Amino acid sequence: MKHLHGFIINLQFFTMIPVPVELSMDDDHLKKAVKTFPLLGLLQGLIYALAVFILVHWTPLSVLAIAFILWLMMILMTGGIHLDGWMDACDAYFSYSSIERRLEIMKDPRTGAFGVLSAIVLLSTKFLFIYEIVSRITFTSYLLIIILPFLSKGLMGLILMTVQQAKEEGLAYHFRKAGDSPIGLVYLIYWIVITGLVTLIDFGTLLPIMIMFIVVMSCFILLRSKTVKWFGGITGDVLGASVEGVELMLWMTIWLLHYSVMV
Repeated sequence: MKHLHGFIINLQFFTMIPVPVELSMDDDHLKKAVKTFPLLGLLQGLIYALAVFILVHWTPLSVLAIAFILWLMMILMTGGIHLDGWMDACDAYFSYSSIERRLEIMKDPRTGAFGVLSAIVLLSTKFLFIYEIVSRITFTSYLLIIILPFLSKGLMGLILMTVQQAKEEGLAYHFRKAGDSPIGLVYLIYWIVITGLVTLIDFGTLLPIMIMFIVVMSCFILLRSKTVKWFGGITGDVLGASVEGVELMLWMTIWLLHYSVMV
């Protein structure tokens, strides 16, 4: 039951899905929330894939309109929480200041020019990938769309639990304090089970999923080595930026897989 409560906490914090339930934010519940990060991503992926399937097969909408709806849905479902982290982290990074000054910039509620420009680049690039994927949509594409946020939310949990905190405050700090260090084993079990189920449905997804997994782990290794250098460790904004960044890389991966005729 506590795992379900942890999943509900994730819905309340990281999505705009209305869940009118009040839950205790004690360490035990937050620990279960961290363990269910990938399951939250799986739910998001199922919603995105189902929405695209319905729009493609049951409506007269153009490819452009369908791509726009999916693009907008991804922003609205998360309430822009990760996008906000991306903008704050980019503002801080491109200030080329000390770590202390970068942390101050991320706390500032105002958004600078670099934050705005980085959001424009991120969103426009993601829209390009989504549009071209929808224009070449296959059955395998739907399965990869389901997997995409599942992997990105797993990355969020791994970074949260394996990289030092930049400050002892904020949402990321409280999740980390309550978390469980062997989280990688739990996520690995999820990945094996989900990958097995998806490949049973379509064996052709195995190689694309493996490529996506390699992309995510490469991002994980890079972020582990750079976040401490750039920001002194993890904050909520850095986590949000990490999710946005790796999802962009995964959309690009699926886009390239279409062009290589692997999907």
